[in-house]
Amino acid sequence: MINLFIVESGLELIPRKIWKHPTIIRYCKKRKKPPNKILLDISFHYDAMQKLKDWYKRGRPDIVHICLLEALSSPLNLNGFLRTFIHTFDEKIIFIDPKIRLPRNYNRFTGLMAQLLHDGKIPPGNKEKLMWIEKIDLDDLFRKYRPTYTIVFDENGIYKNIFNFVSNLSAEKIENMFLIIGGFQRGKLSRKFHEKADEIISIYKHSLDAWIVVSRILCALEIRLNIY
Repeated sequence: MINLFIVESGLELIPRKIWKHPTIIRYCKKRKKPPNKILLDISFHYDAMQKLKDWYKRGRPDIVHICLLEALSSPLNLNGFLRTFIHTFDEKIIFIDPKIRLPRNYNRFTGLMAQLLHDGKIPPGNKEKLMWIEKIDLDDLFRKYRPTYTIVFDENGIYKNIFNFVSNLSAEKIENMFLIIGGFQRGKLSRKFHEKADEIISIYKHSLDAWIVVSRILCALEIRLNIY
């Protein structure tokens, strides 16, 4: 099983610290929802976000949306080889049923994720969970799943041609491998993720969007595992 872990993603509800900012008040009034049921989005909340710590890494649910569409629609996932997690900036870990049909429409996606972050699971109630949040930290997650090999993708890592790199990975390493990719637009990956890595690699000479990294690594693994 391949474990895809999108970390420090810009996915969170509007923080209480900026609820009273005029930008937030206007936006919530327009949406007819309270701030604790709306996702933080830098496209709409830029002025208010300047007051937040590490604001430049936050408020980008679109990155998560595209990464998830890439991952969940991939042949790797459709053939039962992929498990996907989302780690948020505010340290929540989201578990995802690989069979979920994620909304393609961005507005529907943000509504769904706001509901998830507010209620703790999708759908609410006693129905079978498709996405849910567990009270678990990074160390607990790694103890639970016991990765056979952990790769962190970082623009400052050692350059590797991704297709050559994956083709040379042993079956033992791939068996329960963790792939860690930052889900934010700017800034550096926190050290705690580097500390979990067996290798820290870069797949291009310049910075790439997270969803491009996701698509390239999953494609390389599909070729390696003869899924096509």
